Amino acid sequence: MFVGRERELEALSKLYREDAFQMVVVYGRRRIGKTTLISEFVADKPAVFFTAQEVNDTINLSRFSQKVYGFFGMPSSTGAFAGWNEAFEFIAEKAKEGRFVLVFDEFPCAVSANRSLKSILQVAIDHSLKNTGLFLILCGSHMGFMESEVLGYKSPLFGRRTAQLKLEGFDYFDASKMLSGFCDEDRLKFYACIGGTPHYLSQVKESESFEQNIKRLFFDMSGYLFNEPVMLLQQELREPAMYNSIVATIAAGASKLNEIATRIGEDSPKVSKYLQTLVHLQIVHKIFPFGENPQTSRKGIYRLADNCYDFWYSFVFPNKPEIEAGSGELVADTDVFGEKLSTYIGKPGFENICLQYLQRANKCGRLPFTATSFGSWWGADPIERVQTDFDVIAANRSKKQIFLGECKWKKSLNLAAEAQKLVRKEHLLAEYEERHYCLFVKAPPTGQLMPSGFSVVTADMLFDV
Repeated sequence: MFVGRERELEALSKLYREDAFQMVVVYGRRRIGKTTLISEFVADKPAVFFTAQEVNDTINLSRFSQKVYGFFGMPSSTGAFAGWNEAFEFIAEKAKEGRFVLVFDEFPCAVSANRSLKSILQVAIDHSLKNTGLFLILCGSHMGFMESEVLGYKSPLFGRRTAQLKLEGFDYFDASKMLSGFCDEDRLKFYACIGGTPHYLSQVKESESFEQNIKRLFFDMSGYLFNEPVMLLQQELREPAMYNSIVATIAAGASKLNEIATRIGEDSPKVSKYLQTLVHLQIVHKIFPFGENPQTSRKGIYRLADNCYDFWYSFVFPNKPEIEAGSGELVADTDVFGEKLSTYIGKPGFENICLQYLQRANKCGRLPFTATSFGSWWGADPIERVQTDFDVIAANRSKKQIFLGECKWKKSLNLAAEAQKLVRKEHLLAEYEERHYCLFVKAPPTGQLMPSGFSVVTADMLFDV
């Protein structure tokens, strides 16, 4: 089932309609849906789809040859191309006769077996391919490689790409399309625990409840997600133990560089380099209070950007020995489900969902004004002399308009009291003259009237954008 990726699919289709040579670079983390997107794009187009493997250059070239020969109806006994130069020359001659797509998936694997492949392809583009109608797609999961060795200015291929698509996980709205058999509340809970990685979402069974799915996927040794996050760290990184320690520490509540370094017993400059890699891989992100300049502010904190990693390191990692001993279901029932999971989903999971909702609503013209910046704010209240925050913010700085939201994932809630708390903090962002307030809640509290000047968004309304 193909869902989401409308923007990316339209971008590829628009380039294809230009009927000129294209070299599109598609990259993103493993399981993020790169191959699915490309397969959907080429479904109605003539295409050679080759996936390189971690084998030597001779085998990759031989398999590439067979894919190409098969596409053009040539017998398999034709034999392999003598080299990649000859392979690309053959492609160029065929592309002069008619437009087709050449997908080179897992390009980093082929380059690791033949370091000169990038230069060979660069020469082929400059001397023959650029004058054809070939639609070339280079795809890869190794993000560092794709950005430095393909897109980077030191790469032989620098300047040859005509477009690039960096795929990220779905937001809550697109993720929910893969969970259509569940109620709105459960779809939000799944997103908070599993995240927006399409392949992970595809493991959810509609025949099972939310709790049953989570137990099967995370708390059973045979579950697909039982070991997935740490396995990916081992595949992607050279020192998985160090990265594992950092991610676990952030999941346990450490958010500042010095705090993370102290807890794992390492120097801050060293930890900073590892954090940069995790940010690059979109496992961790560094966020700043709304209004702060990321280039100069020292108030940035680190949080896990991937919900699956956050959930795994919060609940599976601390209980791994018990799960491996066969007590996974008991662990889930006693240490996960209930109030602890509700608290976990409420912050920051539900807050992130609400922020995504504001961004979607803004694009649809559903906010009171057109917002140009989004975020959250935390810091000291000089009047109350306490640490406080605004859960979600949308603003137009030039017009001094602001939308302030409080997010509450609770069964019982006093709307008037929560609204009053929000208004009492408005002096913290006093430069904004036009103000709008909103409470985001799991379900509408019965028998309560919303205070004047406030709006309420419930779980089901989050899908009305």
